Amino acid sequence: MICQHCPRRCGAVREETLSGGICAMPALPVVARAALHFWEEPPISGTRGSGTVFFSGCPLRCVFCQNSVISQEGFGKPVTVERLREIFEELIAQGAHNINLVTPTHFAHAIVRALEKPIPVPVVWNTGGYERVETLRALEGKVQIYLPDLKYLDPARAERYSAAPDYPETAVAALREMVRQTGPCELDGDGLLRRGTVIRHLLLPGGLNEAKAVMDFVAETFAPGEIYFSLMSQYVPLGRAGEFAEINRKLRPSERRSAEAYMAALGLEGFVQDPDSASGSYVPNFDLTGV
Repeated sequence: MICQHCPRRCGAVREETLSGGICAMPALPVVARAALHFWEEPPISGTRGSGTVFFSGCPLRCVFCQNSVISQEGFGKPVTVERLREIFEELIAQGAHNINLVTPTHFAHAIVRALEKPIPVPVVWNTGGYERVETLRALEGKVQIYLPDLKYLDPARAERYSAAPDYPETAVAALREMVRQTGPCELDGDGLLRRGTVIRHLLLPGGLNEAKAVMDFVAETFAPGEIYFSLMSQYVPLGRAGEFAEINRKLRPSERRSAEAYMAALGLEGFVQDPDSASGSYVPNFDLTGV
């Protein structure tokens, strides 16, 4: 296939088992782990866990990626569309509240096919936020929950840390499309998210002004209750972060507290992470579990 899924639109030829493009992935989905996951936002993880499928490869090149072994080093196993559907069904049988697709963009073609027959739980599109609106429109009706990052509104930071200077305008357009599709966040009787969009922002060292700009944008753009906002403070310098002195450290408590206070002052409804999350122990064990 000639790939145009992500905003890079690299036009790479990706065959079943022949990798290509920025994501360096074949046409067949490559999966590194499929298991119940308990570390998402509470209305997604619930009590039984989110049925999380970690895909290999990524359209972004974030220097601090916690999952770089699969996003940039290619670890994972190719599976057929039929096997991908079986993985979804096996996770549901284990009690998953939803099917959570992590970094799925470059396999959208296969995921759409795997979801041709509806499944009985919500589908979560868990993404770095770097999405083409055209790709998202092909998912309408198949994805009930969008879980995107809004990493940057500063093109220079987006270029330095993710090699994507067009990230801000691209992610903003994608967010608008996601919210258009899902409508306001809707919980079931057990407090689980049935549909809606949860916007995440990972606070980076020295990134308090960026975080405030992101929160200002969200507060000004979306009506109260239309989305949830998730302020993430789990950053530790993983991946290639050691090559960038300004982010080669953990967050200072004052940075986290200031960001949380700003979120509260804006009245953004959502979630903040426990400070204990800033540990490498939360990174999943990519060992082909469930694949």
